[in-house]
Amino acid sequence: ECLSRIKNKDGSIISPAKFMMTSKKARLYSIMTKRIIDKSFEKIAKSDKMLSLNLLPRDMMDSDISNYVIDKLREYKIAKRVVFEILEDESIEHLQRVTNFIDKAKRMGVKIAVDDFGTGYSNFSYLLELKPDYLKIDGSIIKNIDTNRNSQEIVKAIVSFAKSLHVKTIAEFVCSKEVYEKCLKLGIDEFQGYYLGEP
Repeated sequence: ECLSRIKNKDGSIISPAKFMMTSKKARLYSIMTKRIIDKSFEKIAKSDKMLSLNLLPRDMMDSDISNYVIDKLREYKIAKRVVFEILEDESIEHLQRVTNFIDKAKRMGVKIAVDDFGTGYSNFSYLLELKPDYLKIDGSIIKNIDTNRNSQEIVKAIVSFAKSLHVKTIAEFVCSKEVYEKCLKLGIDEFQGYYLGEP
């Protein structure tokens, strides 16, 4: 998964939580998004790895960014190794424009994941429109799943729903052997978190 960070001259790291909103206010968001796309595509093109990259619905509705993404997928010829993660907690005002972008990307071979599923917007009918390949179950549900009965019941429902649609599930925040084993037992397909590897 491609994660954006700013590296200071002293080597310290700034997370996107601190700079993403500022980039939007300063009207640098589009430039920064394009740079992240270009750098991550260039890097993955030199390997045989898969790349997972966050895209906001606003990116898919912005013709400048969405056309740039499609052009770069063609340039680097990596569409079949790319997964776009859509942030699930952001409501989508122009769903048709988003689904148009997704359809075009999927025809090229791109896979679609809905990120942070289970919190926020959580509109199941929205999933039927997006037709994702993956549901990434939000870390707030997963991190205590070995001891939290409510989390277990929520995950059971999500897994059952996903399986009925032939959508794979991914657990985020898998932080321990106990959490991993509980997720495995509940039928989750794939996993990410500190137990398996640090970002």
